[in-house]
Amino acid sequence: MSAGLRLLDRLREGGAALSRVTERWVPDAWVILMSLTVVALLLAVAGGGATVPEAGLAWGAGVWTLLELAMQFSIIMVAAHACASSPPMYRLLDRLAGLPNPERPAQAVALAAGFSMAAGYLNWAFGLIGSALFVPFILKRNPRADLRLVIAAAYMGIGTVWQSGLSSSAPLILATPGNPLLEPGTGAPVVDRLYPVTETLFHPFNLGYAAVMLLVGLVAAMVLHPRRDVVTLTPAEVDEILPAPPPPARPGTTPAERLDRFRGWTLLAAVLLAYPLIHSIITRGFGASWTINAYNTVFLVAALLLHGRPTSFVRACREGVGSAWGIILQFPFYAGIFGVIQNTNLGSWLGEQFAEVATTRLYPLVVYVYSGIMSMFVPSAGSKWMIEAPYVIPAGEALDVSVMTTLLAYAYGDSAFNLIHPFWALPILAVTRRRFGEIFGYAFLLWLATILVGVVTMFVIPTRW
Repeated sequence: MSAGLRLLDRLREGGAALSRVTERWVPDAWVILMSLTVVALLLAVAGGGATVPEAGLAWGAGVWTLLELAMQFSIIMVAAHACASSPPMYRLLDRLAGLPNPERPAQAVALAAGFSMAAGYLNWAFGLIGSALFVPFILKRNPRADLRLVIAAAYMGIGTVWQSGLSSSAPLILATPGNPLLEPGTGAPVVDRLYPVTETLFHPFNLGYAAVMLLVGLVAAMVLHPRRDVVTLTPAEVDEILPAPPPPARPGTTPAERLDRFRGWTLLAAVLLAYPLIHSIITRGFGASWTINAYNTVFLVAALLLHGRPTSFVRACREGVGSAWGIILQFPFYAGIFGVIQNTNLGSWLGEQFAEVATTRLYPLVVYVYSGIMSMFVPSAGSKWMIEAPYVIPAGEALDVSVMTTLLAYAYGDSAFNLIHPFWALPILAVTRRRFGEIFGYAFLLWLATILVGVVTMFVIPTRW
């Protein structure tokens, strides 16, 4: 056996062994969240200079500050679920799951990873929900595929390409007119102009980064599939987690039922939502119109049109609330950590520690690592960007590093740690009824492969554009 094949075998065996260890030792996602809360409070006291009461009050002041953002996240999760569970998408997912050869489980893993990254590039929420709903179809059509690796591969999009994709929070904020970084209520602006997505998300460098990350992610997922000790589900267990097929349409028998099923309501709602967005794109241009709210609009319109009838749309949204429960429950606690960072000197202190070792060439890597570590405490790229931008952008400019370089380094770093963050695995764990510890071993190995790409990128990214 060649040295290369021996190395692959060791990687596969290592992934399986690591998963067995993490299944035993890694606790529930909410327990990890509370552990991070303790770390944030301790750092606020030890490094940020806050007293224990001040740190506690800062946490309490943040708990309810992100309700609007939590509602936006919850709605997009529900809308993405409605899209993915519509009759056309249900049939599409079932057909896609049958593409791999059942005798070659690595193909099933590649399909899970490829779908996750493609969907994640389009929209982070659709990537999470669509991939979560896709996993049972893959497991049904490919019974020899390792359950743990399929699940880990199926949420790779959030840890690889979503922050270089169309729903990347920080670039969309800088492209949004009137954003607080350009027009703050008080004080000087952080940036002096808007940065349309044509300069950021659609820049050739960013597109190239996404392509390389997609390729590396696919290869890493395929080579890790174990040859022995494969963990699978029985057909009965797969049926338990498989989404129920959309019920067939039937005519209403009463005036109320006929009104409930009238397609005109969903068409009207779709037109009312879509018209202002289309008008803005025509009159103001795509770059100025493609904001966070535009994404919410697109997915609501898509869900309405894919379902057609109000009864089907409402039913899918009601079922989709189950996929958003993790956000609803955990977001106030993450907002508490947000409050600790925002209302104490913790954020600035952490930034200063990294800035002390930064040079012009190293600054992108510093921002990348710092952003990734901070994402473990505040898993919201948009709100976290509002915390970090006021000091990472000026610090970069003082080192002759452009705003765009800082922005991309932040974006890439923010997604870098998501593969080992239990928050982003909540939807897929809810669908598959697994614990985070069961998949963490493979998720960690996939993280190592993809973070290597990010680190190398930080050494080749231009400091000025």
